[in-house]
Amino acid sequence: MRWLAEFLGCEATIPAILAARAQIEEREYTARLFGNVNIGMVLCDYGYGSADAYDHAAMQSVLPCPVYPVLRLERLAEELIVAEPSFERMIEAFNTTLAEARDRGVVALKSIVAYRTGLHIEAPDRAAAAADFAALKEVAAQQGRVRLARKALCDYLLHFALAEAARQELPFQFHTGFGDSDADLRYANPLHMRAVIEAYPNTQLMLLHAGWPFFRELTHLAAIYPNVWMDLSLAVPFATVGIPAMIRDILGMAPFSKVLFATDAFTMPEIYWIAARWGRWALTQALGELTTQGFLTETEAYQAAQDILSDNARRLYQV
Repeated sequence: MRWLAEFLGCEATIPAILAARAQIEEREYTARLFGNVNIGMVLCDYGYGSADAYDHAAMQSVLPCPVYPVLRLERLAEELIVAEPSFERMIEAFNTTLAEARDRGVVALKSIVAYRTGLHIEAPDRAAAAADFAALKEVAAQQGRVRLARKALCDYLLHFALAEAARQELPFQFHTGFGDSDADLRYANPLHMRAVIEAYPNTQLMLLHAGWPFFRELTHLAAIYPNVWMDLSLAVPFATVGIPAMIRDILGMAPFSKVLFATDAFTMPEIYWIAARWGRWALTQALGELTTQGFLTETEAYQAAQDILSDNARRLYQV
């Protein structure tokens, strides 16, 4: 609130901030916030949120930087379970949509299986997946919608998607670690993904949210597996004053070329702004200490910041 009040030139109270905010047109206000913290691109998962959320065209129109879509697989599968009459037709439609992903401008596939059945992804079982589809189809007939949280079908679809991501050279994002209350942390530890990491060495796996609180485990995976990357979102900004300590630990083990900054922002532009401020502040603390202690030159520290805040993402997502 204090920082927003300083930015808006008003008192540090919620009514004053809202009043000042309301005086600025939405696109102009968002452009000011993004320009203030130098946000140069957004990768957006449109599978999050409600029916009144912006689509891609609206999101691009309101943001002052390029926006690239990310395809959330569980949401796609849920729509197809409702729409398609049979398991075979659903799988065919799922695979067709994935095969067209890059041609449609998608820059990454994404799974939130950590929320649904956990990150211990098992070998595909077609018969069990078909049985899960049948059960969900009954739910769809009664309610008109489904929530995909049946393990055999989740795992079956993910194996298709992991192979397709390698074919198209699309990074594959996985939610790991903490999140909303329906994420069971016992099954969101990225260490559960070892079998998948080794089974798909040509699929670039972007493990999201620093795996918090399992950021040391995720750092270990990024250090030893060439196809594992880690991003800092959600932990930035929600770990708040703990962010610098987390980043120091990460940079002590992970290659700087495998760590990506992100905001995990949603619902309002101020979250992008505050996450960018806190992330840059924390990275400054960590790289400053490494420079003071003689582990990095000042030039190397600036290059590390450039890579983590921008260039690693541009290389991985090919944008």
